[in-house]
Amino acid sequence: MKIQKSFYLNDDVVFMARAFLGKVLSTNIDGLYTSGIITETEAYAGINDKASHAFGNRHTQRTAPMYLDGGVGYVYLCYGMHSLFNIVSAPSGVPHAILIRSIHPLDGLTIMQKRRKLFRLKGLSDGPGKASQALGIHYTDSGTDLCGDRIWIEDRGIIANPEKITTAPRVGIDYAQEDALLPYRFVFDYGH
Repeated sequence: MKIQKSFYLNDDVVFMARAFLGKVLSTNIDGLYTSGIITETEAYAGINDKASHAFGNRHTQRTAPMYLDGGVGYVYLCYGMHSLFNIVSAPSGVPHAILIRSIHPLDGLTIMQKRRKLFRLKGLSDGPGKASQALGIHYTDSGTDLCGDRIWIEDRGIIANPEKITTAPRVGIDYAQEDALLPYRFVFDYGH
């Protein structure tokens, strides 16, 4: 069920952003197991994408995990308070990343609610900072091997039917000029 390293090495980041819809993002943080179905993603296409942290082949301590072999997490701090979780894809040297914007909670709902201090389902994990917080993912998890036992992704056979996927421009990246208009955001209407 756990996705193997070879899957993450595909260098078509837009394809991969769609491919992760319906997969299950799981964590075991401090002995607490939580998981959720990935329902919204955004693709960031490395050095040529003005919205990517690696645009122009930018190498910093923060972006270093993006240049590793696919199958690691890239987690960064947004607005000094939100940890945003990305999946690094493609072979090493190609800094593609897929932002997980939303999950539908599966396992450990009570744990997620305590982490979020929100004791309802609506609004629990429907944003990238909310999803990370619910799953216990912190920016210090950047570089974590997604084939390990802390953060991983599973294929539980949930099919993201193309008729239930909406494609749209990414959110909150006006600085990226024309690249802000690219249809790199994917939303899976998961009706259980």
